[in-house]
Amino acid sequence: MKVFYDKDTDLSLLRNRKIAIIGFGSQGHAHALNLQESGIDVRVGLREGGASWHKAESVGLRVRSVDAAVREADFVMMLIPDEEIAGVYAYQVEPALAKGATLAFAHGFNVHYGQVSPREDLDVVMIAPKAPGHTVRSTYKGGGGVPSLIAIWRDASGRSRETALAYAAAIGSGKAGVIETDFREETETDLFGEQAVLCGCAVELVKAGFETLVEAGYAPEMAYFECLHELKLIVDLMYEGGIATMNYGISNNAEFGEYVTGPRIVTEQTKLEMKRVLQDIQTGEYAKAFILESRAGGPTLRSRRRLNAAHPIEQVGEKLRAMMPWIAQGRLVDRDKA
Repeated sequence: MKVFYDKDTDLSLLRNRKIAIIGFGSQGHAHALNLQESGIDVRVGLREGGASWHKAESVGLRVRSVDAAVREADFVMMLIPDEEIAGVYAYQVEPALAKGATLAFAHGFNVHYGQVSPREDLDVVMIAPKAPGHTVRSTYKGGGGVPSLIAIWRDASGRSRETALAYAAAIGSGKAGVIETDFREETETDLFGEQAVLCGCAVELVKAGFETLVEAGYAPEMAYFECLHELKLIVDLMYEGGIATMNYGISNNAEFGEYVTGPRIVTEQTKLEMKRVLQDIQTGEYAKAFILESRAGGPTLRSRRRLNAAHPIEQVGEKLRAMMPWIAQGRLVDRDKA
């Protein structure tokens, strides 16, 4: 595996380009601001009158409607939610996209699963930072960057790889390292990690642990601290130095419990189910379900959000977090859409 750094990139490939960032969410705001501060000509394409328009203008970015931003640009990065990309691309981006332009994504979902079929004249690339947008932004402001993946779907110009590397460097990733992959590998591993470990299983494990303690008669507050609050402490240790560093940082008692109890919870049956999850991702079954869910207006998402909000762990957590104001002061997610 080759890793690319700033020395392997040529920012001049972008300095005579005009870039449009479509979207101003977690990734969109980070890419746009980092590019601008790297001396790149950037504008943001948004829905006119949308909640993010004023936010983008207030931090000094040029804001246009989506089609106007695309008409001004020869490099378009799609940073809106996966379920919105196909429609926005078909009706607002492709008709306005210049011949020979570069079309970029930060996740391969829509291209890999055929929801977007880019024109033959376009370079089609992916630049995917391996961190949430707030981290992409904060590390750049601190003089660093986060690792990114790049991938090439179509190289119409013969320079798409060099252009993708330049973009990665311009958002700060050249300082941390850029790895080349392909759209299939990025899409399938990303979906699997989210579902089988990071979001799907971690959330269910936390809720099941909380419920087990509460049902056994322990205080909900104690269950919250032991099953949710302290999870961050463990994950931070793993993030810092892997599983070995985490085990070094915890007590011998906790480490011994890991070895004797972890395999009782995550069993061979769990791994077999993970393999079935991966198969659904590889065959497109999961993608089909998500696309149908989105076309129906997200009924499952809405109902599950309501159920999660009503779960006792959320009620208890809200009260306990109010006792720890430093958590809100250092918040990572801006839920204010106004």
